[in-house]
Amino acid sequence: MRRKSFGTWPCSIARTVDLLGDAWTMLVLRELFYGETRFDGFATALGIPRSTLTNRLGLLVDEGLVDQREYQVDPVRHEYVLTDKGRDFFGVIAAINAWGDRWLSGEEGVPVVMRHESCGHDLDATVVCGSCDEPVRLDAVSVRPGPGYPARVASRPDVIERFERASRTG
Repeated sequence: MRRKSFGTWPCSIARTVDLLGDAWTMLVLRELFYGETRFDGFATALGIPRSTLTNRLGLLVDEGLVDQREYQVDPVRHEYVLTDKGRDFFGVIAAINAWGDRWLSGEEGVPVVMRHESCGHDLDATVVCGSCDEPVRLDAVSVRPGPGYPARVASRPDVIERFERASRTG
């Protein structure tokens, strides 16, 4: 049974999950961020079925997060490199990693340490407001329909209540 698509929902979270919410896709992106570029390298590092890897790399290429470049002619082999769109997703991966470090690490400590080379410290990724640089916390955020939210949906009483409730969450 095929799951429902969220690709047309008026929500950037739903659209992103629809595109990248599969565990294999996120792990392929992780390997790209770690510097892997070759099919066999992904397959070895992840233990992913080859057909699944082909599908996930194709998706990332089709969606513009990754470019496929030929590096060998006979037989034809490709490497996969992040585009600007793909590199821009790193902050999301870093935030997921920070959350996992905080809530899922065992007594032995975090499994992987990211170092922020610009300042020389271990990275503790924090989502901050792009205007004031303050850390983003649920209790300091409200939500409302944006310009891309369909007007016919935004005027529904249940949707109005949903946005009001979401703004009281903090």
